[in-house]
Amino acid sequence: MPTMPAVVSAAGAAAPCSNVVEDLVGFLRVLSDGTILRSPGPVFCPSTFPGEHPSVEWKEAVYDKPKNLHVRMYKPSPASGGVGAGGGGKLAVLVYFHGGGFCLGSCTWANVHSFCLRLAADAGAVVLSAGYRLAPEHRLPAAVDDAAGFLHWLRERAVDGDGDGWWLAEAADFGRVFVTGDSAGGTIAHHLAVRAGSAAAAAAAPDDPVAIRGYVLLMPFFGGVSRTPSEAGCPAEVFLNLDLFDRFWRLSLPPGATRDHPMANPFGPDSPAMDGVELPPVLVVAGGLDMLRDRAVDYAERLSAMGKPVELAEFAGEHHGFFTLGPGSDAAGELIAAVARFVDVAAPPPK
Repeated sequence: MPTMPAVVSAAGAAAPCSNVVEDLVGFLRVLSDGTILRSPGPVFCPSTFPGEHPSVEWKEAVYDKPKNLHVRMYKPSPASGGVGAGGGGKLAVLVYFHGGGFCLGSCTWANVHSFCLRLAADAGAVVLSAGYRLAPEHRLPAAVDDAAGFLHWLRERAVDGDGDGWWLAEAADFGRVFVTGDSAGGTIAHHLAVRAGSAAAAAAAPDDPVAIRGYVLLMPFFGGVSRTPSEAGCPAEVFLNLDLFDRFWRLSLPPGATRDHPMANPFGPDSPAMDGVELPPVLVVAGGLDMLRDRAVDYAERLSAMGKPVELAEFAGEHHGFFTLGPGSDAAGELIAAVARFVDVAAPPPK
């Protein structure tokens, strides 16, 4: 069995004797002896990000104890007067997976938490922000396997009236579940859709207590060996540049794999064909100033050409991850409104 690399906090660590062979802008460094140094959190998460919302209740739970994987759960409070409150109809469920190139991020990061608070409040939905194991300690497909494990946990909660199941069942309509994610989380949503849409998976779960009614891919983190125009034209001086994204792939894909690996490129030479995959409605969000814009647009256009129910929403003046970098911004509010409209059309609330 391979030896796991040593992982230590970068904060206060003694100067290592080994050389740094990979550096993700100081958040994560890999040393030549295999040691991994992680910073405790991102510098772009100021304390000014709201940690609470007046109309949202939230709690945290562990959904996989052996792996120490957590989920933060959000729901509009009964006092908010929104749909589903005060005895009204139950709310759609948005399962959300954070971004970070499969190497960074957490459901506990302040910017992710703040965005999920607003998503629950403005979309009038139950939001479940689930963590997953990160690379390079746990390379792909570990993150996708963890996400599938979370959906299994959710199915158990849907039929369990105690504890977290009771807290969710008060507001959650498990017949209206949507799998969402931003950047790497959007890539996870794609892979879950492919797994669930296979004929074998559909035949194996005829009485699923959780009905996934759609997928929302927010600026998905796709890759490929051939560069797209938006990748080739990305200025090197911007924070989220081509070199950084290439480093994410080197650290997260199986050793020796290229960016055409199925985990990175949904239309790579070895990727499963999408033609025979049964898909519910899919919303793809692209940013006009995002280096990954062309890949998101191409993904939506290819699904549309196959006759899949896909919708593309492009935010012309926005960069990658604008809604988590500025969860209180007007643009983030417009994105949440687009997601809410998609949910209501794909799975209208019962009369």
